[in-house]
Amino acid sequence: MFQKLLIANRGEIALRIMRTCRDLGIRTVAVYSEADTTALHARYADEAYCIGPAPAAESYLNAARIIETALACGAEAVHPGYGFLSEQAAFAQACEDAGLVFVGPSPKTLQMLGDKVEARRIAEAAGVPTVPGSPGRVSPGEARRLAGRVGFPLLIKAAAGGGGKGIRLVEREADLDRALRTAAAEAQAGFGDDGVYIERYLDPVRHVEVQVIADRHGNTLHLGERECSVQRRSQKLIEESPSTAVDIGLRRRLGEAAVAIARESAYANAGTVEFLLDREGNFYFIEANARLQVEHPVTELVTGLDMVREQLRVASGEPLGFTQEDVSLKGWAIECRITAEDAERGFMPSLGRVEHLSHPAGPGIRVDSALFPGWEIGPHYDSLLAKLCAWGETRGEALARMRRALDECAISGVQTTLPFHRQVFQDPAFQAGEIDTRFLERRAFPARASGGSEREALIAAAVVAHERRRRKAPAQPGAAASPWKQAGLRAATQRVGGRSWRSTF
Repeated sequence: MFQKLLIANRGEIALRIMRTCRDLGIRTVAVYSEADTTALHARYADEAYCIGPAPAAESYLNAARIIETALACGAEAVHPGYGFLSEQAAFAQACEDAGLVFVGPSPKTLQMLGDKVEARRIAEAAGVPTVPGSPGRVSPGEARRLAGRVGFPLLIKAAAGGGGKGIRLVEREADLDRALRTAAAEAQAGFGDDGVYIERYLDPVRHVEVQVIADRHGNTLHLGERECSVQRRSQKLIEESPSTAVDIGLRRRLGEAAVAIARESAYANAGTVEFLLDREGNFYFIEANARLQVEHPVTELVTGLDMVREQLRVASGEPLGFTQEDVSLKGWAIECRITAEDAERGFMPSLGRVEHLSHPAGPGIRVDSALFPGWEIGPHYDSLLAKLCAWGETRGEALARMRRALDECAISGVQTTLPFHRQVFQDPAFQAGEIDTRFLERRAFPARASGGSEREALIAAAVVAHERRRRKAPAQPGAAASPWKQAGLRAATQRVGGRSWRSTF
């Protein structure tokens, strides 16, 4: 196992990785931008290095600077988390060329699966059904010729896309040319590649994905499915495991399909294979995400596995410590992505300082977050504030615990999606598991909040009042300083390899 790991990411996922490293006795190295000088991931790590200004292109996407930092501090491996450089084959190759272990699949696998058209070919070679569409990238002229055969409505998708970007729904032929230009321009801006392909638009369907894990000793397993149908513009908002639409037989078939694709692409490490599932139980491959997913906590909660630990074991050359027969799903887990957005205003991003914060707790609740009072939400990075998860023996118990957790959670100073999530969890169709990828549109979400903001305000007010009383109270002899003050007292600036770092709790 590694002795020192650099995490090439920020926020909650960087903290998540560091916590497993601490369990395993691995020293951690954080990188941070000038905007993240006081960020929790920079304070939690054993070492932390500033790698550039706030814009991601000058810091978290600066591959050369990250590799230089890893070598200077003596790290043996680099974990990319998700987003940023996590699926860039060139970065994985640069790590290998520098003698660093990249915690993820090989550069060749990343390159193959990063091209959505090539990923479709891999799925077809593995005998897995794909959504009917173009056999490869298409020019505008080819798209017009194929559109009649594919049929309207159809989807235009970026060949190098991901995260819901570079996708356009075209309902009639008159809109095709404009949609092609728009999708190509967005793909070029987002991925540096304007290639697009077309697929038939299937509706209604569910978005179901399968978690896979593979080592370098020939073992490739699946860890069950996650339901990701509650989404907006192809951006996932709520995830759960298992899916209400998947029985034992379908789970086996989905798992076998995901494993077949992983083997066909010589996959090693953790990854996700994504499918569309129709009402008749037919499923179609859409893409593979060659990294740790945002929603991996729900799989951890129902399997009892630590996905990051398994990633590190595979990356260090160890075989998986369990077989497919050892994998079982216990209970039900649900995740809400809490973001700094105003759902009532079209999910408009909200910027500002977090004034007060109250995370929920209690049986079955998990919160992955790097948020703290006083943190400034700026325009440079993703709007994700926290991943709120609930587990229960049954879906009903998980829903009840999530409703409690959403009511207990309070964040003031910025607009959040907490009121939106409270509405969804009160919806009868959602409670019954009757969802698909257009669930929010069909149910007219988000509606105007009814009571959610009031509950949040009351909780925040209670937190404010408690803080004021605490600050006015005289210090007790022998009372311990807050963990943050203690951390600040222990912080020490040193020089390693010509760069400054902090050692904190």
